[in-house]
Amino acid sequence: MTRADTPLEVPATPPPPHKPHWAIRRLWWPARNLWRSLTSMRTALVLLFLLALAAIPGALLPQRELNEQKTLTYIADKGWVGQWMDRLQLFDVFSSVWFTAIYVLLFVSLVGCLTPRMIEHAKSLRASPVAAPRNLARLPRHIEATADGEPDDLAERISGNLRGWRRHVVVREPSEKYPDGCVEVSAEKGYLREFGNLVFHFALLALLVSIAVGKLYGYEGTRSLVADGQGLCNTSTAVYDSFRAGALVDGTDLEPFCFRVDDFSATFLPNGQPDMYDATMSYTDNAATPPSDWKQTSVRVNDPLRVAGDRVYVLGNGFAPTFTVTFPNGEKRTQTAIFIPDELQTMLSSGAVRFDTPAGMYPDEDVRRKNQIAIEGLFAPTATYQGTLLSSSSPVPHDPQVAIRIYKGDTGLDTGLPQNAYTLDQSLVDQGRLQRQSQVNLAQGASTRLADGTEVTFDGYQRWVSVQVSHDPAQTWVLVSAIAMLVGLLVSLLVRRRRIWARLVPVTAATDGGGASTTSTQRRTVVEIAGLARTDQAGWGEGFEEQATALIDPDARPTGWTAKFRRL
Repeated sequence: MTRADTPLEVPATPPPPHKPHWAIRRLWWPARNLWRSLTSMRTALVLLFLLALAAIPGALLPQRELNEQKTLTYIADKGWVGQWMDRLQLFDVFSSVWFTAIYVLLFVSLVGCLTPRMIEHAKSLRASPVAAPRNLARLPRHIEATADGEPDDLAERISGNLRGWRRHVVVREPSEKYPDGCVEVSAEKGYLREFGNLVFHFALLALLVSIAVGKLYGYEGTRSLVADGQGLCNTSTAVYDSFRAGALVDGTDLEPFCFRVDDFSATFLPNGQPDMYDATMSYTDNAATPPSDWKQTSVRVNDPLRVAGDRVYVLGNGFAPTFTVTFPNGEKRTQTAIFIPDELQTMLSSGAVRFDTPAGMYPDEDVRRKNQIAIEGLFAPTATYQGTLLSSSSPVPHDPQVAIRIYKGDTGLDTGLPQNAYTLDQSLVDQGRLQRQSQVNLAQGASTRLADGTEVTFDGYQRWVSVQVSHDPAQTWVLVSAIAMLVGLLVSLLVRRRRIWARLVPVTAATDGGGASTTSTQRRTVVEIAGLARTDQAGWGEGFEEQATALIDPDARPTGWTAKFRRL
């Protein structure tokens, strides 16, 4: 009960809770949570999986940066499906917006995730060994023994026997558990494992940065060249059939150098599989150098020409048949045209070539356009026939022949519109502006004559190669980062992190040597030694008791103890 004359105590009203500013609640907290989610290891692993998943279309579908002609053919064959795939950038996977977005998010996630870990690893390299636990007997490896001598002397002996370990000796003050005090020895080895982790993480970030820098400042250009001395100078993007540049490259500051393809040879296995390609090239890094003074080298698969910081690769090859057209007035025109392989195993190739009439032969422009010559057909290195159809039985040119269709009329050379260099414009044929005059199979050196007296001769063939000029200013750093990653990973996997503790507690025992009590005392010490492996895969192995005992008594060391214990 409460007395009536006693006033009731009214509890104080708690102050209203403090409400953070709206900017903190609406902006800072969501941004902080988003950053924490993005920089978590789980998010990094998910993004890494998405990056691998996004790269699958780049491996299964033709890519423009590797073979634009094949890509365009694939899109045309697939119709509207191919057009939608092209809109989704499935034929430009590695330069697409969505692939770049995943890559950038992965980069940011790894930077935010690995930077704190790198700092922690760096701190651990300078940290002292962990102090001995209160109860050493609870550790997986533990022994207890009694030894003669003072704790300080025994601690110095144990510490000396742990050469190669990071050691720390602590003298504890007397306590309730240890009235006479104690001496503790803490030792740890395998710090190189943490250093390996640090190197691996740092190299991973350096690798990502190097790849990004290479993409921003690098470029690639491709060109098909006939191997009869045809070449190019890397002075303009116009010299390439296709040119892909990084976001910070405008094509005006290319590394100047020149090269030409003097010869090309290819060897094949008996089943028609390519064995080795070898292109003989002459090159110079000074365009003013006379061609006779250019250096010469051999370019093979995975062995590019390196000049002026760029690399020149041989990507593909094929045959370029040579045709000569003799017009009715006796004038001749000769061209060597690149034919694209349709069957890589037999190198059966297809292509087209266009001939304009000699100057002054037809003064009237309309008449001249009606007398142009176009050739379209197949080239077989080793001819074989299936009925009347030409095919090839081998990629080695034992019996080169062509099956061609000869057209006369407007080839579209002076329309100003772009045309496919390897096929004729079918719309010109459908409109009747280009009319077929003959269809014939020709062996090397053979010719055929049209009704108006025009003669077409198959003179022979040349080899052509597709070359790629690659510029990557960060390629050296990519290599260094990859090597550092491998070294760091090996160190972190092979080096074992171990800890060992020793607690030395003094005791006093009165003895006379025969068990009877006397007034003399002999100083003795109880020694506890325990070991712990930092990882499950780094067990101590057999013989821990013998090895730990040998730390106290050097005379008890087994054969090979030093090498064996230091391997721990």
